[in-house]
Amino acid sequence: MSTLFLATTGGHLTQLVALAERIPEDPDSFWVTHANEQSRSLLDGREVVYLPYVGVRDVPGVLRCVPVARDLLRRRDVTRVVSTGSGIALGFLPYLAAHGVECHYIESAARVGGPSLTGRLLRRVPRVHTYTQHRGWADAHWHYGGNGFDAYEAASCHRERAAGTPLRVVVTVGTAHEFPFRRLFVRLAALLGRGGELERAAGRRVEVLWQTGGTPVEDLRLDAVPFLPAADLAAALARADVVVSHAGTGSALASLEAGRFAVVVPREARLGEAGDDHQRQLARELDGRGLALHREVGGLGVEDLLATLATAVRRVSTVRAFELRT
Repeated sequence: MSTLFLATTGGHLTQLVALAERIPEDPDSFWVTHANEQSRSLLDGREVVYLPYVGVRDVPGVLRCVPVARDLLRRRDVTRVVSTGSGIALGFLPYLAAHGVECHYIESAARVGGPSLTGRLLRRVPRVHTYTQHRGWADAHWHYGGNGFDAYEAASCHRERAAGTPLRVVVTVGTAHEFPFRRLFVRLAALLGRGGELERAAGRRVEVLWQTGGTPVEDLRLDAVPFLPAADLAAALARADVVVSHAGTGSALASLEAGRFAVVVPREARLGEAGDDHQRQLARELDGRGLALHREVGGLGVEDLLATLATAVRRVSTVRAFELRT
């Protein structure tokens, strides 16, 4: 048996890596995704087939995946495929399902209220099993197999800081390059800049890692790092005192895995920051679970950043397997 794990980079890939740990392994498995700093770092040591990027509503990109699926089926005798999307799944799952491969599509945990466009299309494909990570919209078509956030819980904490130690902040907005999130950086530049509000409130110097993705910030005079390998970002999050993140699933999971109770700020579709407003749903979900603090850009203040210092996140002792249909 050979299992193919398939996902677009960013939050989709981060989720799949975490969920794969909760799925019984086949003797042989490999991954298909796009090549960037995140995927090379996150999948280091695993067998990976890299594809050109498939963007949002990228029909030509989806079609280019089909010959690759055909070639992999012939060369690797794929018996099972598990995917968290997004568009890349449309180029593989319908073809593989039609050729007898056991296909599983797990909708992103960001989809709190219902499926994405990819999910709605794949739900109609014969022999593709579809899953939700939220019980609230599970039904005969969408099986609840578990939720990636079930692995974490909040805990109170108190961190001792030696005199003169800077307050370390990480700002991260994920890897998607189609959607800049400039509003967040404009707001945070005022709060986190040298001599800014956070330094005055905390009484100490502030050091910031600005992971900016595809957002142009040259005029803001930030020491920007557009993209980071997953291991480097994980290390920075683990060292951070304060984390501010867009409300993307991958960034949220990275913060949780690092033990950080982040401020999560959703993008807005009407401003060209996202394809839809699922990030607001996810921000509310994380806040409701006590795993993050949800704030809108306009309401984000220094008191919110300091409030997160009293809370940490830890893994729960046991997490049940993600239930795949057979």
